[in-house]
Amino acid sequence: MASNVLQVRVDEKLRAKAAAIYEELGIDLQTAVRIFLKRSVMVNGLPFGMTLGERQDMSAIEGIRAIQSMRESAEKIGLSEMSLDEINEEIAASRKERRVRKARCVE
Repeated sequence: MASNVLQVRVDEKLRAKAAAIYEELGIDLQTAVRIFLKRSVMVNGLPFGMTLGERQDMSAIEGIRAIQSMRESAEKIGLSEMSLDEINEEIAASRKERRVRKARCVE
């Protein structure tokens, strides 16, 4: 089977980071590209991903921390046991109050 050269322009930092990951997985960059292409043909689309382990998205971690902080604040002021209906009533009242204040400012 004849082989051809495939040239791809890639940012050097991206190439170095990817090569480091593949090296930890025990393969070189060229082998990783061949795996990618073979798997793409096999699945008739984008192939599976190879990872070095679980990696949590910082935005997810920040979101969890924000929820925990809000829960703690609600507990401190005695609002942690509110029902969904009570929360919705609070939101509606706050929105109504904001509209009234905005209307007063416009006048």
